[in-house]
Amino acid sequence: MSQPSAIRQAARQAEARPLDNRSKHLRRLVMEGLLGGRRGHIGSSMSPIEILRVLYDEVMRYDPADPHQPERDRFILSKGHGCLAQYALLADKGFFPREILGTFCKRDSILGGHPEAGKIPGVEASTGALGHGLSIGIGMALAARLQKRASRVFVVMGDGEINEGAVWEAAMSAGKHKLSNLVAIVDYNKIQSYSFTDEVQPLDPLPEKWAAFGFNAVEVDGHDVDALSALFKSLDFGGDKPTAIIAHTVKGRGVPFAEHQPSWHHKNKFTEDEVRAIKAALEDA
Repeated sequence: MSQPSAIRQAARQAEARPLDNRSKHLRRLVMEGLLGGRRGHIGSSMSPIEILRVLYDEVMRYDPADPHQPERDRFILSKGHGCLAQYALLADKGFFPREILGTFCKRDSILGGHPEAGKIPGVEASTGALGHGLSIGIGMALAARLQKRASRVFVVMGDGEINEGAVWEAAMSAGKHKLSNLVAIVDYNKIQSYSFTDEVQPLDPLPEKWAAFGFNAVEVDGHDVDALSALFKSLDFGGDKPTAIIAHTVKGRGVPFAEHQPSWHHKNKFTEDEVRAIKAALEDA
């Protein structure tokens, strides 16, 4: 096992930093979905919130009133099981009414346990069969180049997800085509569906792996809004390489008893005690 980087160590300490009001608000939106459906991937939805927050607040070009505007940037949540993070941002930005969050996973809801393109405004790709989001993103990035559009493509993947061989086949293709308009982001929270990634399939040295596939590879504290903002704004979209961002995060961030706990990857049904505990945690955050 490799020695932890300074950025990884800083991210591990992120839970000691209080969440600001924006991050609390977004987590409470996630809670509206979790408690509406009484189920969901709480750990997987809490870890990437700051990443999505910065992308939707400061970086990406889009129009909720015209979700299919050709020049828009594209966002793909390849780790589709963390969909409540994206649903929270889409509701917050006005792609659909906030009250729809409470219908999550209900029979007639547009919000299922994985995002569906063509059904949910603002969702670019149906994901959740893990390992395919990067390939879809490459297609979008190539299309933008061929059509001479300035659109950029951002793909968020889970660390467990990148065990899939299809991810690395896609990475080879992205490097070959020098897709500087493509950004692959790994939500590196160190836990996958049933255990820690270092026990299931060690990934380090992760930045070096992405660099070997032709990416500009950088690490960042995935909960540090200022660091994320500065990094995204510094990216060279006119260069000759795609970018891979290794975002060190805490699974379940914001719900202390769920942080670093593989058992909180997903819950089929929340008990009344768990509902009360989640509410209390996010009210106190």
